[in-house]
Amino acid sequence: MHGIGSVTRQDRDTQRLQAGAFPAPAHVQDLIATAADLVIWADAQNVICGISVNPNCASLGCLDHWVNRPIEHFLTEESQEKFALRLKTQPTDTDKSRSLELNHVDNATWEFPIRYTLHEVESGGVLMLGRDMQPIAEVQQRLVKEQMARERDLQRLRGERTFYRVVLEAAETPLILVEPQKGRIRDLNGAAAALLGTKVEALAGNAFAQAFEGRRRGELLDTLQAASAEEGGDGVEVTARRNGKVLTLHPTYFRAAGELFLLCRLMRLDQGEPTGHALAQSLSALFSASSDAIALTDGRGDIREANEAFLVLADAAQMRDVKDRGLSDFLARGAVDFKLIVDQALHRDRLRSYSAQFTSVVGTRTSVEISVARLDNAAGESGFGFIIRDVTPTDLPEESSGPVGVSDDAMKNVMDLVGTASLKELVSATSDVIEKLCIETAVQLTGNNRVAAAEMLGLSRQSLYVKLRKHGLLSSDGVD
Repeated sequence: MHGIGSVTRQDRDTQRLQAGAFPAPAHVQDLIATAADLVIWADAQNVICGISVNPNCASLGCLDHWVNRPIEHFLTEESQEKFALRLKTQPTDTDKSRSLELNHVDNATWEFPIRYTLHEVESGGVLMLGRDMQPIAEVQQRLVKEQMARERDLQRLRGERTFYRVVLEAAETPLILVEPQKGRIRDLNGAAAALLGTKVEALAGNAFAQAFEGRRRGELLDTLQAASAEEGGDGVEVTARRNGKVLTLHPTYFRAAGELFLLCRLMRLDQGEPTGHALAQSLSALFSASSDAIALTDGRGDIREANEAFLVLADAAQMRDVKDRGLSDFLARGAVDFKLIVDQALHRDRLRSYSAQFTSVVGTRTSVEISVARLDNAAGESGFGFIIRDVTPTDLPEESSGPVGVSDDAMKNVMDLVGTASLKELVSATSDVIEKLCIETAVQLTGNNRVAAAEMLGLSRQSLYVKLRKHGLLSSDGVD
């Protein structure tokens, strides 16, 4: 056996990658060093006596520290079993060239596979000629990762396809997807198939033009392309071949993965505009033609829009006379009424009915009932919508012997007191009755809000509490 240090024909790098000795002459050692990526000579006790790393496989590193140590120290557990079994069957094995793949470990974390052929030597032990399997393992790992990535992409594609089908079928709008270059239907939903008088399977993949009477492929696609260029066009009128329904096609061209596609929205000719647009038109017509006054304000109460009935109620000649003015300017109690209305709308989002006096721009007053709803636009800004109904009585009594709003029975009771007390006492008694009625009305209008009621009556809060106690209203309408 010769030490590697005695080999003079190898360069410095080769000497650095070799350690120990091999049972062969120097020229055989040169052949061994270049013929295999890793060569190990282990004695009969499986102790490494010599090791050689091919200079072209420098990624294996320097393995000099393996020499004079058992080879099992550098094998994984499963490789140790494989190696022991191979050594046991090696003497009787007829196929001496059969390879053995072992996984080496070094420095606790580094693991690399080597494919060996084992050869017995006369001096005892075994000579292991190995081929580095790391490049092949890395390629296999890349293939496995690519396969896993492809499976994830396929799974994601299946999910997207499912979402696409669910959305397409759930859409109430009849839709047809067309490939313009081929002139064939790529896909459509059930609503479109039903409108054309057939099933989805009967139309998918067929020529698009054949679904309609008197239409040729080139002529129909050119017409659709011209219609798509017209903003807000009426679409293309066609007649379904299977059921004779007159339809309109509304085309939209788009590109996907570099290919041009055509999405057609089908509508019956008698169907009119889409539901959302028709609803908006109906609401706009209702706003303009309503006999009740309608005003839309911002969050501060400034008027932004008002209908014709509001202008009539306000005695305004045109919209600019009321626009940007506060709605409180048209209420007899001004900010008091407006604050009460808005507070209720903010608390409940709407107020059904509120009685008030509406003052026009020329000063005339009208009894009204106000309904209000809170409106939030797409930008998140709050506003209010007011519906104001004139409730002035149209049929007044031809003769009225007493003040307006006082019943005949009340007047009779007052007149019955004449002669039983002095005029001063009678006026004092009736003023107390009227005062009590006014306080009860204010408390009712404000929803038992004493602060707002005092402001409405022009009293301080302390004065209101004094009068509530005076008329015995504290115990009857709430807790003090």
